[in-house]
Amino acid sequence: MHAKDILIDAYSRIQEEVHAVLDGLGPDDLNARPTGESNSIAWLIWHLARVQDDHIADAFGLDQVWLSQDWEKRFGLDLPRRDTGYGHSPAKVAKVRIDSGDLLTGYYDAVHEQTLGALRQLAAKDLERIVDERWDPPVGLGVRLVSVLSDDLQHAGQAAYLRGLLQSAAS
Repeated sequence: MHAKDILIDAYSRIQEEVHAVLDGLGPDDLNARPTGESNSIAWLIWHLARVQDDHIADAFGLDQVWLSQDWEKRFGLDLPRRDTGYGHSPAKVAKVRIDSGDLLTGYYDAVHEQTLGALRQLAAKDLERIVDERWDPPVGLGVRLVSVLSDDLQHAGQAAYLRGLLQSAAS
């Protein structure tokens, strides 16, 4: 199995987790925050999609799906256009309110398709290409792809845990 095939499989697992977490949730569960400092399922999924969109687009010289496919307008959030949620305060987390899981899955699926398209074009040597020189050592494409993968899976797991808490409380 080639590295790109492993990455495609791994990123496809994020999509499966996103769909599983959002399946059947209404606005109350999507936007619930166990404490004033907590993230909601909506914020966690929006954030993981935004980070993947932002980082994949940057690494491959693509336009962000968020902007190029008008997802930013569809969501209508009171946030800067390129905001990914990085470093959000509890007040900013509260601004990410979503009325439909379908909106989140639609956006994530569009990001996922762009990600798979980029990954399918990879050659082994591409993974060493430097994509971010702001770090010491500079970040190669392979490291960036694994970093996004790790971050996204963590957030999907947090959203799944939160879903379980909400379902437990409702029982």
